[in-house]
Amino acid sequence: MQLTLASKTQKAKVYLDDRDLDQSDAFGTQVVKSVTLAKPNIFIVIEASFPAENLMGVQYPAGTVLTHITLDPATGKLKKVEKIQGGILGASLGNGTHVSEETCFPAKAPSKPR
Repeated sequence: MQLTLASKTQKAKVYLDDRDLDQSDAFGTQVVKSVTLAKPNIFIVIEASFPAENLMGVQYPAGTVLTHITLDPATGKLKKVEKIQGGILGASLGNGTHVSEETCFPAKAPSKPR
């Protein structure tokens, strides 16, 4: 994961495996709403929206996902809270709040965002 801090002319950016997490195409839109560095944690808020779709004859309504990520680089602990409403995700995973936690590799050395 790489972070680019906000400047006067550009908002903060988050890259995961060299992919910009701000993306938009015919399948939906995903926008990083905020990145907060509050030692030792990094807080990231991502908002995604998806248009209505028909998949294999099943009609799904438009949907949204609001994701709050808390990452502690020193320990590698990652917590993700997702609020799913509608769409194929709501139909398959259920509408509401979903919480998951992972343990990633801790950062080898403190690094500065780009």
